[in-house]
Amino acid sequence: MAGPYLVRTVIEVRELRKHYQVHQRQPGLGAALASVFRRQYRTVKAVDGISFTVRAGERVGFLGPNGAGKTTTLKTLSGLLHPTAGEVTVGGYRPQLRETEFLKSITLVMGQKQQLIWDLPPAETFALNRAIYDLPRARFEETVSELSRLLELGDLVNRPTRQLSLGERMKCELAAALLHRPRVLFLDEPTIGLDVSMQATVRGFIKAYNERFGATVILTSHYMEDVVQLCPRVVVIDRGRLIHDGDLRELTLQLKPDKRIALRFSGGAPTAAELARFGEVVSADAVQATLQVKADQVPSVVGALLAALPVTDLTVEDPPLEEVMKELFERGRAGAGSGGLASPASVD
Repeated sequence: MAGPYLVRTVIEVRELRKHYQVHQRQPGLGAALASVFRRQYRTVKAVDGISFTVRAGERVGFLGPNGAGKTTTLKTLSGLLHPTAGEVTVGGYRPQLRETEFLKSITLVMGQKQQLIWDLPPAETFALNRAIYDLPRARFEETVSELSRLLELGDLVNRPTRQLSLGERMKCELAAALLHRPRVLFLDEPTIGLDVSMQATVRGFIKAYNERFGATVILTSHYMEDVVQLCPRVVVIDRGRLIHDGDLRELTLQLKPDKRIALRFSGGAPTAAELARFGEVVSADAVQATLQVKADQVPSVVGALLAALPVTDLTVEDPPLEEVMKELFERGRAGAGSGGLASPASVD
């Protein structure tokens, strides 16, 4: 078996399927008694035949609605779940074998789970992880120092975990998960519940770690700003099936090619009717408005707006990623309803 990172393709997923047999019954005492003797099951296809590869050092957004199969896929890639069918390799290893060298090369961070010991300081969890991964003390102390600096931990590591805020705990969770310097990061909602400032801190740290150590990152998040700031490429699944794999900016241009012009006004905003002369009015209030225009019309529309209206600030932006994802899901489901799920090529 090849060792990790001797090839440029670090993660390879081929026709991955993960199906569950789920017991179901009707409500009521009679149905409960009947289920004791004869149970009925249905098959839940959490992941249903997805394939993709990830190269060393890539940062990939792994997106989809709730229940799409994202967490199931990450758990399979980290070896916590065994695939029903298909092949998965990470760094040349088969994750389900849970080999020691494989486990030392990856980490899985789940924003809704924690490994920190509740009544002890994070420093105690760090020490426990040093023993688990058999890290030399000098390397351990060097890594703790570096992570503390990047995450601005300060004295947080010496306070009981239960006394830390959610954002402080999440920073310590990241440090604990990266003490062994993994080369593959599976990050499942790492910024969930954090305020905007802390989200930015966590994003900056993930990017810095990726660039410093050449780590490969797969990130799931319902905060689209995480994806925009961190992931040039996105893999999108829906109902367990792959519907897109490619460059994020190209996806935006293909599905939502128009631009948004955000405006602020002095002395009161024009009426919606006045704004409609320049483009489609997306939103408007007493001091600001947003217009949608064709990309090739942006220069002329901007010039006309500045000449005709009391504009104090103007920015040109792409449509929000949430709208791009909504359009992608709608097209994928329309393709499924017409005789088969749309392939990535047809969605594009």
